[in-house]
Amino acid sequence: MMKFKKVVVGGTFDRLHLGHKALLRKAFEVGKIVYIGLTSDDMVKNKPYAEKILPYERRLKDLIEFLEVNNFRRYRIIKINNAIGFTTRIRSLEAIVVSEETYKGALLVNRAREEVGLRPLEIIVIPIIKSKLGDKISSSLIRAGLIDPFGNPIKRE
Repeated sequence: MMKFKKVVVGGTFDRLHLGHKALLRKAFEVGKIVYIGLTSDDMVKNKPYAEKILPYERRLKDLIEFLEVNNFRRYRIIKINNAIGFTTRIRSLEAIVVSEETYKGALLVNRAREEVGLRPLEIIVIPIIKSKLGDKISSSLIRAGLIDPFGNPIKRE
């Protein structure tokens, strides 16, 4: 049920996995227009296994492909260079969709919005999706070769 006109979601979206997909689906479920902040290559340099993170253009292509396949049409993808991204420049944003893991980022966004005189965003939190190993599904574990994008362990020979 669409509750908001404009919602925001952000991330690296490297090797799209079930957690990313759940986050994006929730954003489209609650928002009429979804603004997606996609981290720049510079922003991901300090992430675990950063050298294995797909380049921005590839992540953008994969993200668009997922959106199109799922018939999500009302979106804007904006490159971001920091955690706040464009959220202080688009005053009409109403909500932010995050995972339990990235909730603190939403608090930072709201603090930044309040500092420039904007209303804080309503924070919508989705649960972390677990892998078959019991850990959260994460791009870091995928880059490390421990799980696939569906959370299945990768068998070692």
